[in-house]
Amino acid sequence: MARAPAALRTDSVVVIGLGRFGGAVAESLARLGHDVLGIDVDAELVQSWADRLTHVVQADTTDGGTLRRLGVQEFAHAVVGIGGDIEASVLTVLALSELGVEDIWAKALGEKHGRILERTGAHHVVYPEAAMGGRVAHLVTGKMIDFIEFDDGFAIVKTRAPREAEGKTLAECALRSKYGVTVVGVKRAKTDFAHARPETSIQQGDLLIVSGPTKLVEAFAAVT
Repeated sequence: MARAPAALRTDSVVVIGLGRFGGAVAESLARLGHDVLGIDVDAELVQSWADRLTHVVQADTTDGGTLRRLGVQEFAHAVVGIGGDIEASVLTVLALSELGVEDIWAKALGEKHGRILERTGAHHVVYPEAAMGGRVAHLVTGKMIDFIEFDDGFAIVKTRAPREAEGKTLAECALRSKYGVTVVGVKRAKTDFAHARPETSIQQGDLLIVSGPTKLVEAFAAVT
């Protein structure tokens, strides 16, 4: 059983469970330049990731002793993406917590699972199916081109500029005072993204990056 190399410390991440969710997280982190240690109990799955991640290990992550031998306690961040085995998911989070890992992210299959993960030491619980369902619901009507919602009822969306703003500057159309949202930037076809300023003009076909309380952002997107 391999131990994580000494170079994998400070800002590196251990991803446990290399299924669809964990694998996507691990691959994205690696693409962003992070050193990633991937761990899964499935030997075939580990082998399939051998050429995509710098470090991949087959191990039973419910065993705190195994995690300690791998040096997992020296990682600042851990992501538990274990899918269908709720017991393994919870025991892995508990083992990470007992090892003193300071930042534990865990995938939950439902609300009850999420509450158990929080009580056993997860600092962040992710509900990927629910989050994706909500995102698709916002995008399916075509009113929004992209949608990101945060835990505190705040959202950022990419949407088409409303007709009432065409041919005007942001100061002139006063979208903030009328809708309670903030235009962060403007993207026009074949031009670079521009950070929004009062003098920024809006033309037909422009895309706006808008932020604000989720309900107000939804209402704004509905008028475009």
